[in-house]
Amino acid sequence: MTTISDIDYDIEHSPAYASLVLNLRANQTVLVEAGAMAAMDACIEMKSKVKGGLGKGLGRLVSGESLFISEFTAKERPGKLYVSPGVPGDIQHYYLTNKGLMIQSSGFVACSSTVQLDTKFQGFKGFFSGESLFLLKATGTGNIWFSSYGAIVEIPVSRDYVVDTSYIVAFEDTLNYKVEMLGGLSFKGLKTGILGGEGLVCRFSGSGRLWVQSREIYGLLNFLNPFRPVKSN
Repeated sequence: MTTISDIDYDIEHSPAYASLVLNLRANQTVLVEAGAMAAMDACIEMKSKVKGGLGKGLGRLVSGESLFISEFTAKERPGKLYVSPGVPGDIQHYYLTNKGLMIQSSGFVACSSTVQLDTKFQGFKGFFSGESLFLLKATGTGNIWFSSYGAIVEIPVSRDYVVDTSYIVAFEDTLNYKVEMLGGLSFKGLKTGILGGEGLVCRFSGSGRLWVQSREIYGLLNFLNPFRPVKSN
């Protein structure tokens, strides 16, 4: 399938250790999450800036993103930029037109300079889900790339759909959502969550696309916890 894009790019080593290669034209600019640049041609110039001004920048900081964002411009001639997310996993491309895109905290990788980034407060929905209180919202027109821990699976939603909160990567803002306990808020539902290893889920409704990851990082942390070094007294 051909993907619409005004920036030539390649996603390599997907889905386990995906990295993003951006082939910038002369004087073309791209915005990248701070610290994600791995390598670049010498003709590319980098500037650090607070995306959207100080207010939105502080919102990004609270949401788990960096306060600063890196702006890369290929000066006078084409250049190649290598971008690597901090967590091993997959990278997905999306082209924004007349829809907004909601992305999990820390999932942003890069975007066109024409894309606006802002945080969206989830309120108690985020608090009870055990996830970040904020989602990143991308609007405008242009390219955006986001990442996950594990492979990314795209799911077209046309009716109710349920996803464990820790597996959500991104979704189109045409989808409505609410967080609830699997089995309902009752003793039976609580017992189902504890004994079944499941807990809070996100119930989507409406029509749009949803992206989930094939692994969740909290499971990895729980697996590794018994093996961590413990300082003896």
